[in-house]
Amino acid sequence: MTLRLEPDPGLRRFADGRTLAGGTPFRVLRLSAAGARLVDGWLDGEPVTTGAGLAQRLVRTGMMHPRHEQSQFRPEDVTLVLPVRDDPHRAPDSAIVVDDGSRHPIPGAAVRHEVPRGPAAARNAGLQLVTTPLVAFLDADVHAEPGWLEPLLGHFEDPGVAAVAPRVRSTPGDSALARYESARSPLDLGEQPGAVQPGSRSSYVPTAALVVRTEVLRELGGFDEDLRFGEDVDLIWRLARNHQVRYEPAATVHHQPRRTWPALLRQRFSYGTSAGPLATRHGTAVAPLRTSLWSALTWALISTRRTGPALAVTGAAAVLLARKLGKTGVPAVESVRLTALGTLGAGRYLADAIGRPWAPIAAPLLAASRTGRRILTAVVLRHLLDWARERPPLDPARWTLARLADDAAYGCGVLRGALRARTATPLLPVLTDVGGRSSVPTAGERP
Repeated sequence: MTLRLEPDPGLRRFADGRTLAGGTPFRVLRLSAAGARLVDGWLDGEPVTTGAGLAQRLVRTGMMHPRHEQSQFRPEDVTLVLPVRDDPHRAPDSAIVVDDGSRHPIPGAAVRHEVPRGPAAARNAGLQLVTTPLVAFLDADVHAEPGWLEPLLGHFEDPGVAAVAPRVRSTPGDSALARYESARSPLDLGEQPGAVQPGSRSSYVPTAALVVRTEVLRELGGFDEDLRFGEDVDLIWRLARNHQVRYEPAATVHHQPRRTWPALLRQRFSYGTSAGPLATRHGTAVAPLRTSLWSALTWALISTRRTGPALAVTGAAAVLLARKLGKTGVPAVESVRLTALGTLGAGRYLADAIGRPWAPIAAPLLAASRTGRRILTAVVLRHLLDWARERPPLDPARWTLARLADDAAYGCGVLRGALRARTATPLLPVLTDVGGRSSVPTAGERP
């Protein structure tokens, strides 16, 4: 089967192509002359015929993305499993419908739970009946057009790939809520493909729509039925330990948004509660902030209006990074650019943490001081900056109010989940000496 590679938008090359920089998390890769020539050819559109090990490494680090032009798998090699509760969803005849304790039994359901046992148990019950090599999970409120599977199946040509997820977009609508969800759905991970793992651009994918190798999922034990929320994030992170998981937005399905604002806020709160149970299983993968000591110190100084020392810290970080990356052929000006972008990004991630998972604790504490109120103002203003950049189909006032309510609901859920699980991990930042991407979302949170 023919495999071609496409560069990630963030990929940069230096030293005559022998140094690559990019990926998620960010890294620098030094190539041999032969390796650089291979990459030259792949960037020109040549298929991967030699250097498969290098190609795999570039794919797994997120520097390049695979395009399989054909697949040995066909839609008939995939069994559809649909968990349903109190929703007469009209599924294809070949689908396995699991009735998870509906008040009125769903006609034609292959499995029925007399009482609701949750989505994890429903999916596991359907998995037991699957006889095909691949299984696709779809939520009852997800609409998938014919042909949605084809862009996903090619990824399974790589035996290391265990699961692939499409893009899940919100179903368009005229209401303010539908318009908000079309721009801010927690299930929509955007238009860039990538490897899925904690700390990457796509740190999770929802199982509202997911295709998985049947045997791999069975060997893993299926979904954790003890988790009412976050079972999808837990599954993806367990898969990613020994296998590849891919996000492929070339395939798109649509998810029906909540019908009312209270229902949406309850959903966000529920997503937040998953942080505690996930922390007991995956530790700091659920950290609300992951950034460098340099960036944290810079923003601490800026928040107290000590601009000069903040610039000095940033300059020192740039010098140290230039010395480190200079050995690999990265020019000093690129190190300065990376330091500046990293510092700006850390500021945004810090504001996100203050305004979302930390909000129930941080907001009242910061409101008690003048400096704290300035910080809270900046946290709120980030929503207006998003509006100006993205131009969502909602006016600035309603957009900002919706974002604030969304953040508050999620943050309250995180606090509730942490207290119930008796762990502070979902509230504690992870500081490193080398930086990196921050904010690893838990269930339903969009990065």
